[in-house]
Amino acid sequence: MASISPRETLDRAIDELLAEVIVQGDMVKDALFNAVNALKDQNISKAKVIYDGDRQINQKHFEIEEEVITLIATQQPMARDLRLLAAILEVTTELERMGDYAKGIARITVRIGEEDLLKPVESIPAMAMVCIDMLDRALKAFVERDADAARSIPDEDDQVDNFYNQIYRALMDHMISNPSNIDRANHLLWVAHNLERVADRVTNVCERIVFVVTGEILEMDRTDDEWFADEPW
Repeated sequence: MASISPRETLDRAIDELLAEVIVQGDMVKDALFNAVNALKDQNISKAKVIYDGDRQINQKHFEIEEEVITLIATQQPMARDLRLLAAILEVTTELERMGDYAKGIARITVRIGEEDLLKPVESIPAMAMVCIDMLDRALKAFVERDADAARSIPDEDDQVDNFYNQIYRALMDHMISNPSNIDRANHLLWVAHNLERVADRVTNVCERIVFVVTGEILEMDRTDDEWFADEPW
């Protein structure tokens, strides 16, 4: 029986790592989808499950990070391998933060409780689906090293920004017309903000894909609102 070469061993290990990144990505997509639905349905028990489930996303991040460090230390990867391994570290970190946004949405749902939701809430699931679709295709592009797809996906951030602006304007109208709506409006505004940040982090993933494939450091256009705290509470 032929022995497995060090090159084959490393290639297999990297493929396994990429598969784990997809697992983590699926966890994040589910968390975002379920968090938004829990908000829409005001399902507090479901929101608490999502909040607690963020630990699993974090644990997957730590496992991937540990395996990357182990490979770098033991397998003597070449320069092109190091670029991909560094990208895996970057992507798993971005996914971990996206999971935090889902957790933040779940936390807001718990805080809102049974309070009536303001009307812009019906736009939030549509906004979330654009973000989830962007993430899904970015992860596919990462595994397939598809730089063309990675360059095109961030263009859809405009849709997310449009949703955010519509929600923002509607909530401002609620605040102005009735100051008693301020707290409820702020809750939904933070939900929309978290989703907007998901799209921004998908753009970060796409930038990393282009770098892995081409070596080009490319900053893709996107709305930059980093001055906001990522988590309101």
